[in-house]
Amino acid sequence: MVKNWVKQPQWIALAIASFLFLGALGLWRSRHSNTYTQGVDLPYAEIEPQTIALDLPEESGRSGGLIVADVNNDDRRDFLVTKPGYLAVYDNSGEKLWVKETDIHLTGKAESQGLPGLHAAGVQVGDLDRDGNAEVLFLNSNNILHVVRGDTGETQQRITLTSPEGARHWEHLVIANFRGEGDRDLLLQATNALGYRMGRYLAAYAIEDLLGADNPQPLWTRDDFIANAHNGARLADLDNDGKHEVLGAIAVSPDGEISVKLPVKGHIDALSVADVRPDLPGLEVVALEEDGDNRVFLYNGDRLLWQTHYKYQEPQNTAVGEFDPDRPGLEIWARSRYNEDQKPFIFDANGELIGEYEMANVAPRGWTLRGVEVIFPIHWTGERRELAAAKERHRSGDVALFEPMSGKFVLRIRERADRLYVADVSGDWREEIIVLDGNRLRVYQNPDPNPNPDRPSLWTQDHYRRSKTNWNYYNP
Repeated sequence: MVKNWVKQPQWIALAIASFLFLGALGLWRSRHSNTYTQGVDLPYAEIEPQTIALDLPEESGRSGGLIVADVNNDDRRDFLVTKPGYLAVYDNSGEKLWVKETDIHLTGKAESQGLPGLHAAGVQVGDLDRDGNAEVLFLNSNNILHVVRGDTGETQQRITLTSPEGARHWEHLVIANFRGEGDRDLLLQATNALGYRMGRYLAAYAIEDLLGADNPQPLWTRDDFIANAHNGARLADLDNDGKHEVLGAIAVSPDGEISVKLPVKGHIDALSVADVRPDLPGLEVVALEEDGDNRVFLYNGDRLLWQTHYKYQEPQNTAVGEFDPDRPGLEIWARSRYNEDQKPFIFDANGELIGEYEMANVAPRGWTLRGVEVIFPIHWTGERRELAAAKERHRSGDVALFEPMSGKFVLRIRERADRLYVADVSGDWREEIIVLDGNRLRVYQNPDPNPNPDRPSLWTQDHYRRSKTNWNYYNP
């Protein structure tokens, strides 16, 4: 009977098919177990963080975020955390200054919900009237600009704004310097009300007009800004003239005129500002294109310097920094948007490809197959070479530091990070890893001695201050 069964061709075919199916199923399970099972063996770091229990609801979704700024004028950076319906402020030591239950305008996906977008805090901090006290500014969903005192949260003014035709209301705000008088101006931005939403509407105001005039008039407006998708406009003084440009796929001068326009075919997904080319005056802008030719652009205040691509694959997120001190200028790290097994690639300051690798070969064992997200360059060691900080992608997970050039992970922290933020809050110019987990804030500081303690604070750099108070998921 057995011999007769084995000799039947249909049973042989079924046995082979079953064997192949079970093998494929095992392979699929291995590949889709959500984490790398054959990754690098990297133990968790034992760093005791500063932990701050926040007087906020634990649920946050993907709306709201955090920034640091000096709100109580003690020359130390304090923590501002936003969640839908709440704004909380804690001082540098972790003491609660105030929590405000309020209608602060926050969103998730900017392309469908408008700005400020995923993980964006939606707040700005500055001494608007030069009285020595910081103010906190935010918008609500009814087109009202709120101005509150930084150290107490006391409301000082509520200003009703007029939104542009074609937009629902103003959604994003950035303190700016358009007139060369310091942080005395305000940029407002809004997306189109219908269709795929991008921040095409801009209005620049003198803050004293907004605060004091009965009918404040803008310094200038535009309804054709080619914005980053998913992101608010970025600001920087590219040409060192003491005034800010507004940056996206076009650069808008301090007086509202277009100075640079990129030949984009799709849209800009992410944008970073840095001194990429120290051989040139001023700063440069790295912009990543989605769709079209999926290019990486470098431009300054005058012109497009170069454009390139990596096999026409989308460079979805980027980190720009001194990743290889032996090379002139800064390096530009980007990663593909693959849903699993990302493939980072690196360009030098002249747009030449200088590195590429697969995340599967460098990620720690147990790290999500989806790779990394919220990628910050970070001055962690105190040496000239920078690292990159990131969290596990698409989940509340671990945080790690890695070497962008090689992909080597050098530090892993067991976490449940909903938000990741990087900034110098200790005051030794190195940067800390700041994690928001539900209603807990944790600050991780490098416990090793700083080998170069006399370097100037990063906060003295205007473009650093702008990036740390105006960021979201796509643009750390």
